[in-house]
Amino acid sequence: MMVPKLFTLLNIFAFFYLFTVTFASTEEATALLKWKSTFQNQNNSFLASWKLSSNACKDWYGVVCFNGRVNRLNITNASVIGTLYDFPFSSLPFLEYVDLHMNNISGIIPPEIGHLRSLTELALGHNTLDGSIPGEIGYLRSLTKLGLSNNALDGSIPASLGNLANLSLLYLYNNYLSGPIPEEIDLGRNNLKGEIPQCFGNMSDYLEVLDMRHNNLSGTLATTFSTRSILRRFNLRGNELEGEIPRSLSNCKDLQVLDLGDNHLNDTSPMWLGTLPKLQVLSLRSNKLHGPIRTSRIENMFPKLRILDLSYNAFTDCLPTSLFQHLKAMRTIDQTMEAPRYLGDGYYKDSVTVATKGLELELVRILTVYTAIDLSSNRFEGHIPSIMGDLIALRVLNLSHNRLQGRIPHSLGDLSSVESLDLSVNQLVGKIPEQLASQITCLEVLNLSYNHLEGCIPQGPQFATFQKNSYEGNDGLHGFPVSKGCGNDMVSDTNNTASALDDQESNYKFLNDFWKAALMGYGSGLIIGLSIAYFMLSARTPNWLSWIVEELEHKIIMRRRKK
Repeated sequence: MMVPKLFTLLNIFAFFYLFTVTFASTEEATALLKWKSTFQNQNNSFLASWKLSSNACKDWYGVVCFNGRVNRLNITNASVIGTLYDFPFSSLPFLEYVDLHMNNISGIIPPEIGHLRSLTELALGHNTLDGSIPGEIGYLRSLTKLGLSNNALDGSIPASLGNLANLSLLYLYNNYLSGPIPEEIDLGRNNLKGEIPQCFGNMSDYLEVLDMRHNNLSGTLATTFSTRSILRRFNLRGNELEGEIPRSLSNCKDLQVLDLGDNHLNDTSPMWLGTLPKLQVLSLRSNKLHGPIRTSRIENMFPKLRILDLSYNAFTDCLPTSLFQHLKAMRTIDQTMEAPRYLGDGYYKDSVTVATKGLELELVRILTVYTAIDLSSNRFEGHIPSIMGDLIALRVLNLSHNRLQGRIPHSLGDLSSVESLDLSVNQLVGKIPEQLASQITCLEVLNLSYNHLEGCIPQGPQFATFQKNSYEGNDGLHGFPVSKGCGNDMVSDTNNTASALDDQESNYKFLNDFWKAALMGYGSGLIIGLSIAYFMLSARTPNWLSWIVEELEHKIIMRRRKK
């Protein structure tokens, strides 16, 4: 008797469960449709599938369900024009993932957002949200990623964000935030001021991205990073930081991007960072770093480094040949890559400022194939090491505004992928290597100006596109486009000279034949001519006519004597 009763109870429970699931899904669908009805663009093609007559879990764009309940909502970049005022925060208790970034959602973030207790990821970036960040977000204890960047949010960052113990990524850059700095990450391009909290070092044990670029942060980086650090990206570019680069950064073995550029850091060369096995981008540009670049006896320095920017510092002595002997990622070209890949994960995209092709640009996304070395605007001396020709993956090489001497090494012609080559404002001498013109087929920008180069400018497909400003300040250079008389111009001049000689020879032959014919005529008429002269003199003919006849006779006699 117990078995049938148990079976009946299970049937009732299953029926009740299915009824509840169906009812809940209908309630959630109705709530989402109510929110959609507030959009200004009701004819949105992306959300055309949102109809009460269809199955929200199977047919609706951007909606994913689990056990009949709405679990994920992803309508990123869907041209939504609306607000969050009528978003069904209380009707979606099982919602774990919300991605509404890259739309046109305006207004404030309602405090009711705190009802989404199951939420693990919330992306509202790249909209026009304003007002302050509601403290109720601190109730979302399961949250691991929070993206609010590129909006118009103002006010202070709520201290309740400190309750988000599972938070690993926080994006607040490009807003109007102000006030004290919380112990969080990625606060770039805000109005933050003050010193860097020393607790950042401890936070690296669970933070993967620390991005506070383009603020007014001051003080030193006396932070200690532990050996347990999982920090992958550390970006403090464009602040007012001073002092030395913390040596404990060498503990961050997962670090891939380190950008401390555009600050006031005062230190010697940090080649000890070469022990970081995953580092791909190192930018220390525009600081007060100084002294020679000395490399240690590390067997494999910077094995994955693709971008090295030490420009606008005060480094001295020779270029670091021992460093160029490493840099494994710059010495090989990946032939297996079929589609371009970028650094960063699905939401966060790494960026870096570089000087390329004569311009200073911010790469908002970094291609993994982009490889660059910028050592410009320092005090380097000596020769350009020929070993730099082994860095065949380079796309950009900038050694300008130094004190480099000697000749341009022929090995630079092996940089077959280089697109921008700048060696300007140095003390280089000698000729431009032919290999630069014949072997480099991707070169778009060349700057060799203000050196002491001389000789013919080599010609090639890419060199034919460069203007005079690529070579100005080198008085010894000639040839296209600076002047004529070299290379192809010499051939042209030779042809012109030969043509002139041919013309002279033709003219001489013509005159010679002319005089032969004339003399033949004059010879036969010599007696007649003399007779006319006799009669002219007898008749007192005018003197001028007599003079012409005498001159003519004289020329005839002289021509005959030469024969």
